[in-house]
Amino acid sequence: MVIRRDSYLDQLISGRHNGLIKIVTGLRRSGKSYLLFKLFSNYLKEQGIPEDHVIKVDLEDRRNMALRNPDALLAHIDSRMKDDRMYYILLDEVQHVPEFEDVLNSYLKIDNADVYVTGSNSRFLSSDIITEFRGRGDQIHVYPLSFAEFMSVDSRHPIDAWNDYYTYGGLPHILALETPKKKADYLKELYSTVYVNDIIERYRLRGEAELKELILVIASSIGSPTNPNKLANTFKSLKNISLSNKTIDNYLTYICESFLTEKAIRYDIKGKKYINTLSKYYFTDIGIRNAILDFRQQEENHIMENVIYNELKIRGFQVDVGVVEFRTTDRNGKSIRKQHEVDFVVNQGSRRYYIQSAFAMPTDAKERQESASLLNIDDSFKKIIIVKDHIKPKRNEEGIITIGLVDFLLHKDSLDW
Repeated sequence: MVIRRDSYLDQLISGRHNGLIKIVTGLRRSGKSYLLFKLFSNYLKEQGIPEDHVIKVDLEDRRNMALRNPDALLAHIDSRMKDDRMYYILLDEVQHVPEFEDVLNSYLKIDNADVYVTGSNSRFLSSDIITEFRGRGDQIHVYPLSFAEFMSVDSRHPIDAWNDYYTYGGLPHILALETPKKKADYLKELYSTVYVNDIIERYRLRGEAELKELILVIASSIGSPTNPNKLANTFKSLKNISLSNKTIDNYLTYICESFLTEKAIRYDIKGKKYINTLSKYYFTDIGIRNAILDFRQQEENHIMENVIYNELKIRGFQVDVGVVEFRTTDRNGKSIRKQHEVDFVVNQGSRRYYIQSAFAMPTDAKERQESASLLNIDDSFKKIIIVKDHIKPKRNEEGIITIGLVDFLLHKDSLDW
């Protein structure tokens, strides 16, 4: 089974010979090694690159243990480079090599060396690795499978496939598991033995129980604005756990830096400024989120919002949570200020979209409710409502476009219809 991951492959291809180290990052088990060693390697072969000019080293393979020594790895690569033609150096799980930074930097000054690496330990997964190679590294960030990638190897009707996708997520290995139990067990095991351990190891944490409780709270409230103060109060009142605001803030940073979640900041659309009081947290893989909750909280509307957020990020957009302030009058005719929330303010260069995630709009009243925030935005950027229903795209008199979830997910140009 070959899963096409064209957007990431295109990034690798466009980065060829740019003089930078191509650093493939992302959540564990999201398909980084497959991208580099299978898809990109096949591309090079199709381009006529001789096999002996593609130097591949899987540093997780015990047979390559000797090459985990930095000097041995350097000597091995140097011995394979026998002429002045371009060599493609593909290193998988490079974190197994002590001082791997020096190894990689050694090839920046060699004109016929083009270097690509992946890594999966807690340090390499952290955004710190990009900071370390600032100006010398080109990051390709890999997400779990999008719904379109998922469907590329699934012959079922999209609605049937959606039921699996919003339950078990998009980690590629899920597609090889046959039963719901095997899928659930795989996700639970990954979370408890890999993802949490990565965070604990990277930051040398002692409060494993508190960290897990925090992740549990975030998982149970995806799409809900929160901050360290609110979370501290939740811990104190509901769980009888005392955690300081600072500790919670640190833990939230660690969770995001490990790529387990992403943070969406609130943005004042009319004031054109960020509001740091409250933020939303979305899970990079919805299957992991569901496994954290033992598959007990399957609110499809909140899951749908998380999936839409992930899809927008996969497409390369900057995604914020919008706030629209407007004036109205109360029952006594007094002028008051109110706020509406826009689920997503989506930016990419000069392009901007305002997007609402609405699970269903069965009545005119519900449609007016979902449209209210968009109607209070007085600029000309496109305003879109995404609904779960499988409908044809439509535009109302106010210019608001409504599209179905499946159409949005399966067509990368759907925002421009």
